[in-house]
Amino acid sequence: MSPAVSPHAEGAALAVRVQPKAKRNAVLGERAGALRVSVTAPPEDGRANDAVLALLREHFKLQRSQLALLSGQTNRNKVILVRGVTPQQLSALIESQASPE
Repeated sequence: MSPAVSPHAEGAALAVRVQPKAKRNAVLGERAGALRVSVTAPPEDGRANDAVLALLREHFKLQRSQLALLSGQTNRNKVILVRGVTPQQLSALIESQASPE
């Protein structure tokens, strides 16, 4: 099962569940319809949000301008905008990068 990816005017929106203050930065796979991500940054002053965007950018080999936080500024459940890709392309990218659990 893949995380919730929905169409957006600028590309695709990805549901993400974040675990801040984790031991390591990692993309942990899908759970309950969201991509699970852990970051070492604390959830203070937007540092965890910045770390999530940086991790996803590196993991999926995207440009900085392609990623933006749509919702969930102060919540573990976030929606990330990925510009310039269709929902199908994003789903395929997630599937190709899936780490075995």
